Order: sequence, then C-alpha cells, then structure tokens
Amino acid sequence: MFIPKRVIFEEKALEYKLGEKLLKDFKEKLNVEIMYSKNGRITGIPGRDDIQKYLEGKNTLVVGVRKTLKFESCKPSAHYQLPIVSGCMGMCEYCYLNTQMGKKPYIKIHVNTDEILNKAAQYIDERKPEITIFEGAATSDPIPVEPYSNALKECIEYFGKRDKAYFRFVTKYTDIDSLLPLNHNGKTTIRFSLNTDSVIKKFEHRTPNFNERLMAAKRVADSGYPIGLIIAPVFIYEDWQHEYYSILQDIHNSLSGYNIKFEVISHRFTKRAKENILNVFPKTMLPMDEEIRKFKFGQFGYGKYIYKDEDMTGLKEFFLNNISDLFGKESINYII
Repeated sequence: MFIPKRVIFEEKALEYKLGEKLLKDFKEKLNVEIMYSKNGRITGIPGRDDIQKYLEGKNTLVVGVRKTLKFESCKPSAHYQLPIVSGCMGMCEYCYLNTQMGKKPYIKIHVNTDEILNKAAQYIDERKPEITIFEGAATSDPIPVEPYSNALKECIEYFGKRDKAYFRFVTKYTDIDSLLPLNHNGKTTIRFSLNTDSVIKKFEHRTPNFNERLMAAKRVADSGYPIGLIIAPVFIYEDWQHEYYSILQDIHNSLSGYNIKFEVISHRFTKRAKENILNVFPKTMLPMDEEIRKFKFGQFGYGKYIYKDEDMTGLKEFFLNNISDLFGKESINYII
C-alpha cells in the first residue's frame, strides 16, 4: 500500500463522495501534508534538483477528476486504455513513464470512476458485436493505491456483468487480497510483471521481489481469475539465459496446470528517456549504448533503440522454445 508524504486535492474532486471521504480519512488517520489545487494545476511539490523532484513526486498522491473521457488506444494488449489511475510508486529506472509524467511524477487517482465506466459502455456498444478489451494499467500501477480508489474493485465487478467486454491490468505489487473474493466472472485478467531477481535489485526499486510476485500470482489464479505474466523488460547480459530459464522453471513449478498467457518484451529506450533517466539515476547501470542498438520508429511516431536483429532473434527463439516446452506454444501472446 502506498503511504504518501503529501496529498493534493483538486477542488473539483471534493464534489464527489470519494473525494470527500478521502479528505476526511487523510485528515483523521494519516499524518500527511494536505494541499489543494483550485485550477487543476499541480504545484507545491518541492525539489531543488531533478533527483529530489523525482523522489518527492513519487511520494505525492493527487486526488482528482478525469476531465477528458476520450480513451487512448492500447496496442497490442487491448483496444483502449481505461484511465482510472496514472503514475506509480515504483522507481524502476527504465520505466517509460519517466518521459511521460514530467520531472515530478506524482500518482493520481480519479474519483469519477462511474463516469469513466459509463464512457467505456459507449465504446463497448459502438464495437458490438465485436469484443472490446480495456487496459487498466497503461500509464500506472493501480494496486498500491487501490485501498484509496477502489477503482479496480469497481471495474472488476462492472466488467463481470458486461457482455462483449473484458478488463485487464498489470502490476508488480502483491497487495491483491481485496480483489480475490470479487465477482469477476472470468472477465478480468490480472497480469504480473516479472523479471529476474538481479534485474529487480538493480533497476526496479521499491517493488516486491520475484518470488513475492509469483506467490501473489498464484493466489490470483487460485481465485479463478485468468492469469497473465509479462516478462519485461528482458535484458541481454552475462548469464541472462540461465537466469530467465530459472524463473520460467519457478513459474512452471508454482503455476503448472493453470492457463497462463505470456507477454515478453525486450528492453528498449528512446533518446529522451535516456536523458531523463541519467538526470534522475546518474549512476545507472542500464545498458543504453546507442552504438550497439538498432534504431526503429515506434507506433507513436518517435524512434527507439532496440536490440540488433541477431540479438532479437536469439532472444525470441529462447523464449519461444522454452515457454513452448514448459507451457505450450498457445500460452504465448507475443514476444517483441
């Protein structure tokens, strides 16, 4: 659970029951600084330099209203992003949110979940009889703030009753017990982002270790949820094949017999991301040497540096062969 140093309330949020409740709860139960924003602009987060601004942003919670209800696309994992939360308490050095959330990357929950879900209903109706899939963690990890927002609970129960629609989200966190008894009806897929312990220790600060995430995934699977595992980002380093095969074996030992879907994503970075990462993590050990990467334009029009063709071929063959052997080829959604 995320315990912020400060909470900033947008004035409009206090017109909603959840906004009122959270203000009362934070005043009475938690010793945190409470601030207000009248115009929706988030100011007042301290910081003398980029590192301090980043750290203070990561310890700030904003309670606000989702103003625009136009949903962004979310390829390849879903049709649309479902904008219930933005930001994440984790401090993963490689995270693409480092380039999207500004120099003070605060976490924000939206108190108008009902309005967001009503808009989702419109998208569902427009696409019928096709199925519509919504991603609840495209720009966030919603689990650490679920005790405040209850957004996942609302979404899981909402989609559990809907026809022609599915919900999915991904997390690195393990506080999922409040979701286990919900009436999901198999319409929500909970996915866990996994990596080797050496990658987690080096780059995924303020997150649970591999085994803790795997045990949480097992509790989710035992509750009947469809389960997904995202192995990302995959790094090529000394002994990488041994370490990644080891976690595949651990997954097999714990989740054998469950219908698991895998997504495997290799490490990539943009020039802008590299600049921001080096400002916040000047001693980072992330492999970001542009000379040994291949430059490729992404789906959103900007370029990124990916592994060269021979490295990507070896990476894809490794995961295709080993996941197929352990879980069946049909368990692979994609390897990129």
